[in-house]
Amino acid sequence: MHLDLNGKTTLVTGAATGIGRAIAVAMAGAGATVVVNHLGRAQLADDTVALIEAAGGTAWAVEANVSSGDAVRHMMDACLQRHGVVDILVNNAGILLEKPFLDIRESEWDHVLATDLKSVFLCCQAALPAMLSRGNGCIINVASELGYLGRAGFAAYTAAKAGVITLTRSLAREFAPHVRVNAIAPGPVDTSMLALDHMSAAWAAKEADVPMGRVGRPEEIAATAVFLASSHASYYCGQTLSPNGGALMV
Repeated sequence: MHLDLNGKTTLVTGAATGIGRAIAVAMAGAGATVVVNHLGRAQLADDTVALIEAAGGTAWAVEANVSSGDAVRHMMDACLQRHGVVDILVNNAGILLEKPFLDIRESEWDHVLATDLKSVFLCCQAALPAMLSRGNGCIINVASELGYLGRAGFAAYTAAKAGVITLTRSLAREFAPHVRVNAIAPGPVDTSMLALDHMSAAWAAKEADVPMGRVGRPEEIAATAVFLASSHASYYCGQTLSPNGGALMV
């Protein structure tokens, strides 16, 4: 199967590291021009751009806080001015909070929901008008298997990711057939969000307790994103694909 994104412009949020970086590199590898969004991680974003350019691709980095409406609008304007179009939007930016529910501060709850869910709302709202005016576009939202399962100690994160899944379905119903909206709900993936400074050792061990016997690689999630962006996924609408090593079987 040849996945061809030549001539497409892709905006990937949170693309300085991890799954976002892997998606950006994979999209460029399929021929897309990639806009690498980051917040306060300029060197890492530049590293992502360098990886893409070293492989013969085209990319540039843009800093924007995707939980801010003004910042998102400025970012989208910059993309449209430079390329005239954003064909593919990948809402990947996210953070993780492990904390007992009764200890979560209101400010922490708001921060997680703003980064993981509000950002999807803002970026979709900014990208959709131009997509609709052209009569085509593709949006891919990165959720999580925990949006289905829930998990003790991760209430804010799981609530946000469940919201991403249902928001995806609502947008797909509202904007099909002109814009395809789908989601990815990865299982445990080997990124910095699984590091012990973000997650307890006990929960990190549980993440690897899946039928495949290992956590996933960012490149395995990226392959799903490239497929959803390609013409081979032309009949996918409102779906959530789950590369998760068997952690959740739906």
